[in-house]
Amino acid sequence: MTKIVGVGLFRDEDRFVERAVRNVFGFCDELILVDHRSKDRTPEILERLAAESPVPTTMRRVREAGESHGFVKGRAGEDVWAFGLDGDELYDPHGLVRFRELLLAGEAADAWNVRANMLHVVELDEERGLATGYLSPPAPSVSKMFNFRRIDAWDGDNPERLCDPSGLVFKPGVEPQKYELNKDYSWDESPFRALHLCFLRRSSRQAQDGPRMNVPDRTAPRRAPVRAWRALLEAIGRPPAGTYKDLYRVGELVTVDARPFLGSDSSTYRATAAGAAQSSK
Repeated sequence: MTKIVGVGLFRDEDRFVERAVRNVFGFCDELILVDHRSKDRTPEILERLAAESPVPTTMRRVREAGESHGFVKGRAGEDVWAFGLDGDELYDPHGLVRFRELLLAGEAADAWNVRANMLHVVELDEERGLATGYLSPPAPSVSKMFNFRRIDAWDGDNPERLCDPSGLVFKPGVEPQKYELNKDYSWDESPFRALHLCFLRRSSRQAQDGPRMNVPDRTAPRRAPVRAWRALLEAIGRPPAGTYKDLYRVGELVTVDARPFLGSDSSTYRATAAGAAQSSK
């Protein structure tokens, strides 16, 4: 029987991580929540979520982000969809119920991965239930949904879970087809869609809005002075910015109904095009 196994990797994500995880409770058959050296409330939130989860859930702590791939790579060859979740991705829980039915019915069974509709958010107004950002398409999608039935192995040196193709071995005769679901469905109709809050402040320790470095860039070998400088910036709540996320600023800014993705807190979080911090009530 097809199973959906979610594996989340989180580091200093205490502003949105609870909503991100709760939104996938009805989608996954199993959850693996991995904390990567968080210094905010993320670990205690993950521990509580693991205890409250309606599906089998484990909470792990790692020193190196690459260890997270080890929790899922052993499923290669099984009838499993591996779903990577980040702390800045709020999926539509009601849409995921429909998407789960499609997957279990064999939708995309011949695909290696599936791309979701995403909104790369620069402004989130929870009080009014509105989000503004760049839609995928035309912007790129960053969803991580992989069909492990199509592969024999995914070993190798992965900087984080479900990230790098090194060590990826497909079954004989299998082509790594991509199902771009985000091009078949509009935003309003999509069963697989998410608010990607990459331009917003994600931790209570983070002093301002703005995109953070991605894991592979953070963990890439650097000289000791560079590593020390980055550690200092993180310690004072000003983590190094990630310029690669400017690739998400494609197309026109659009505003959508964010209520299907949100909890009950009422605040407005805004990131300017330059990544400067603004917030209002």
